[in-house]
Amino acid sequence: MFVRWENLEVGKENERPLPRLGADAVVRTFDAPEALDIRFHEVRAKSALNRVPKSSRMPFRWTINPYRGCSHACSYCMHGDTLILMGDGRAKPLAEVRVGDEIYGTVRRGNYRRYAITSVLNHWSSVKPAYRITLNDETELIASGDHRFLSNRGWKHVSGTEYGPLQRPHLTLNNKLMGTGKLAVQPEHTADYKRGYLCGMIRGDGHVGSYTYDRPGRSSGDVHRFRLALADLEALRRTKAYLAEQDVQTRDFVFHQAVGRQREIRAIRTSARGHVETVRDIIEWPRATSVDWCKGFLAGIFDGEGGFGGVIRIANTDQDIIEWTTYCLRRLAFPHIVERTGKENGMAYVRITGGLVESMRFFLTVDPAITRKRSIEGTAIKCNAKLGIAAIEPLGMDLRLYDITTGTGDFIANGVVSHNCFARPTHTYLDLGAGRDFEREIVVKVNVPEVARAELSRPSWKREHVALGTSTDPYQWVESRYKLMPDIWQALLDTDTPCSLVTKSPLALRDIDVLGDLAAGPGVSVYFSVPTLDEKTWRETEPHTPSPRARLDAVRKMNEAGVPSGILVAPLIPGVNDAPEQVGEIMRIAAENGAVSMATVPLHLRGEVKGIWFDWLRTYRPDLLPRYEELYKRGAYVPSEERKRIQQVVDEVRPKERPRRRPRPGTARSRRREDQAPAQQPTQRQESLF
Repeated sequence: MFVRWENLEVGKENERPLPRLGADAVVRTFDAPEALDIRFHEVRAKSALNRVPKSSRMPFRWTINPYRGCSHACSYCMHGDTLILMGDGRAKPLAEVRVGDEIYGTVRRGNYRRYAITSVLNHWSSVKPAYRITLNDETELIASGDHRFLSNRGWKHVSGTEYGPLQRPHLTLNNKLMGTGKLAVQPEHTADYKRGYLCGMIRGDGHVGSYTYDRPGRSSGDVHRFRLALADLEALRRTKAYLAEQDVQTRDFVFHQAVGRQREIRAIRTSARGHVETVRDIIEWPRATSVDWCKGFLAGIFDGEGGFGGVIRIANTDQDIIEWTTYCLRRLAFPHIVERTGKENGMAYVRITGGLVESMRFFLTVDPAITRKRSIEGTAIKCNAKLGIAAIEPLGMDLRLYDITTGTGDFIANGVVSHNCFARPTHTYLDLGAGRDFEREIVVKVNVPEVARAELSRPSWKREHVALGTSTDPYQWVESRYKLMPDIWQALLDTDTPCSLVTKSPLALRDIDVLGDLAAGPGVSVYFSVPTLDEKTWRETEPHTPSPRARLDAVRKMNEAGVPSGILVAPLIPGVNDAPEQVGEIMRIAAENGAVSMATVPLHLRGEVKGIWFDWLRTYRPDLLPRYEELYKRGAYVPSEERKRIQQVVDEVRPKERPRRRPRPGTARSRRREDQAPAQQPTQRQESLF
């Protein structure tokens, strides 16, 4: 049995292999700064060639991945922040959803598909080539090409073709997705929000009063009362908690026993003069209002006097409350009308127009406490949302993309209906976590070169394109110890198999001779990711990767050796590395170094990464904080105007001419290829990777 031990003298074995890897797996660590706290699990693979599903958008059908997991730890592609509509009517980032959570999916009932609460059965992540789907209402979705969304013409993949092996139903600019569109950002429960909530709730449904009358046995006839009675305990508990923060202590009691279909009503109260005076002060109409106060007031008045039965209505007989309600709705740009009943008591209804789209925006923007009142279960998903496809853009890089399995087979992702994805990631299959385990538990298939050679040498092998680096970087640090790639390249070369590589590491130069032979023979393309030339920015965003300048130099050396090589400028960071002179410098050097292609992607701040990045800004670039708070206030991606600005910068500095691929002269293999007919030469399609 052949295993590559000769290069591993500095390693140390650990006797505890991961579950599902088998008893023969060897766990190894290395005494090197690059490998601290990382465990390498050596296994013997049964196969090397991984078949890409026919449904995939990729122009190749095969990959080879000698490693599972990656130690690069790039900070901008680790967490998913797509908002998922939860069963309580609130939203949570997809990466934070857990097995057992209740969320919204859909079911078909009668002529319509309707919203239904379902459970999360599984949750995982995978690293895949990513696309950005932008809708007409500026909703943004990041998904793999294989992911499916519900459109006005049924379920459709993000990408596909009309003919050929990639033929499948896929999204086009003529399609419209189904749902309400972009989920609004939930409010922070600030001091102003809480004060507004108490004002709306207590004025809407509470009682505050002070009276004077003779009471036998009492020296004073003054009586002070505050009481709030509700059947929905969520709003009662929120009110009690908010009052306690103002040092108003209340007592609970049963206001009305449950009788027949009538629910029990519970209440809170206080008769202390100081507490009642504090409550009265809290609910005074303010002379000046903040947006947070308005959100809180609308949440409170809705919990107290509102209802939802397909449309939101807030009822009251107090004209002041009606006027303050409409004022707050205008402040938050909610379309509405006031419906007067003509009754003697002055009853009027404030109704929010705009259908389910505006109702969902209201619920998420103001965050009422009562879950029952914000339920959309059973509501048909048809609505007037502007969800036409505005753009479908390949991001040009692999990202960690999260997914779930639900009881209904779908879920609501940023307001549109999303289908469960096909595959679970390999780390989840191995009972590993989706976060740091991907960086700290690396599976090494020590026999991949031998298995690959055997599979590529089969008579049935048709010499189709094989891609490396599409899942994890095969040139991460540990490749310098295991040295699996040279024999993999050699196997591809000897079997006349075209191939490609995406990497962040100049370690690929170690294998430049065999890559040169591949370029002159069956064909190979190499792409390096180069996000910035600033060392501090590089260290923050890609802490364990080689120097960007070393990557640019690798582009030059590859092209000088006849290996077509390009770059990916990602991420472009507003105010940090997106200045024309900075981007231009990267592209200028890349062009001078013969880069055959250049692509760019703006910075994403997903999940916890947003906080990490803002901490970096506070330390190194506090002047940019206001700009970032504005750019990323609605999510992880810059708005379309900023993307257009960045694209304009890129277009202005991008070199107009790109060097042609130069064949590597002087090898027997290149002379043999020149003698072959053009029709026999494989087509280079690496451009479609980006």
